[in-house]
Amino acid sequence: MTNTSALDAPLTIDTDAVLVVIDVQKGFEDPYWGERDNPDAEQRIGELIDVWQATGRPVVVVRHASTGGPLVPGTPGYELKDFVAAVEPALHVTKTVNSAFYGTPDLHAWLQERGARQVVISGIITNVCNETTARMAGNLGYDTVFPLDAMHAFDMTGPDGVTLPAAELTRATGTVLHAMRFAKVVTTEAVVTAAKTGEPTAVAWS
Repeated sequence: MTNTSALDAPLTIDTDAVLVVIDVQKGFEDPYWGERDNPDAEQRIGELIDVWQATGRPVVVVRHASTGGPLVPGTPGYELKDFVAAVEPALHVTKTVNSAFYGTPDLHAWLQERGARQVVISGIITNVCNETTARMAGNLGYDTVFPLDAMHAFDMTGPDGVTLPAAELTRATGTVLHAMRFAKVVTTEAVVTAAKTGEPTAVAWS
């Protein structure tokens, strides 16, 4: 897991920190997925991309290829949303499972080759691919930063037939990642400030 003292300290963004943008695809606009939370997610993701590009830090774009549903390759839903499609990524990963670390090319190998130690995770879906990727990143020893407002979830129904709202699932993800020390759960504002200034930034939720 991510080092405990690093999680408790003010946020610092390395000069070579890697922004991982997960599955920001047009297919997630399909009613197939149900109700979502955080209507500002795309704006927050865009803010992270902007500061990464302005400061010369690397951006990794990840895309999910499904065999069914709205994310099938060759369909309109498979395409990246326009503001992400405009990015020239340092690496473009295609995956067929939840974790960005099980994709092609190999994200972990690429990070190791660069000597990168810090990853910032954003995108879709908060409690699925984002959380899975963050758990793996923490287990692999990366300093993992999770700006919870730069992503969104969907309502989901459990085996008991109870539907939990997306906002509740998002809160659960943030709680688990923080409490179990997988990642530093922060705001986009804190990440942007730290990336721009190069100085440690206090993390506070309002």
